[in-house]
Amino acid sequence: MAHRFHAGRAARMAATGAATALVLTAVLPAAAQAQEQEQPAAFGSVGLVDVVHEGNEVRVGPIADCDVDEQPENSTPGVDVGGGDLARYGSGETTCERADGRASTTATGERFSTSILEEYGGPEIRVRSFTAQCQTTENGSSSSMQLSGVSGFDLPQEIPPNHEILIPGDDADAAPLAKVVLNEFTAPDPPDGSLEMSAVRIQLFPEGGPVTGDIRLGMAACDPYGA
Repeated sequence: MAHRFHAGRAARMAATGAATALVLTAVLPAAAQAQEQEQPAAFGSVGLVDVVHEGNEVRVGPIADCDVDEQPENSTPGVDVGGGDLARYGSGETTCERADGRASTTATGERFSTSILEEYGGPEIRVRSFTAQCQTTENGSSSSMQLSGVSGFDLPQEIPPNHEILIPGDDADAAPLAKVVLNEFTAPDPPDGSLEMSAVRIQLFPEGGPVTGDIRLGMAACDPYGA
């Protein structure tokens, strides 16, 4: 099973100055007819930057990624991308574990910020801390995530899966500067028990602009049946 990170499940969030989000655990059903498979797998990463800035491709990460088979633990003292304007990650760590026939991963990070939108009239986006987790279960996989100290966009009280927040341009007719997806979640169709999630995905200039691509925070993937 290759590294694959896309995205979470239902969430509850308090829209306060130091916003905190906790995703309610969501279980995905395993395939009805399980074949003979390998051990359960899990992967995690603090984040990923994959953007095109003024014609230049910038790809950093997955940052401090873990793999339950190849690298069960990883960490970073922090990463600056584009001098810190494009993205700045503080310290973070990941842990991938397997025990009693199940696998899990936890990715945590601190002091994330991106100020790339400021030169286009947008806000600086900050997240003081974030956590993404997933684990395999008897019936498939489940995931959860937490955010705290969020600024740069408004948070509703209740957040459904794949909740989108648009950051508008500086006038009514301007295209959005970014689309922020909280608790982004993907799973195969039909479901096979695996899932991938990102705590936060920031899509820059989703309709096209001087900066395009994704910045992700807190990434996790779990598969109860392995590759």
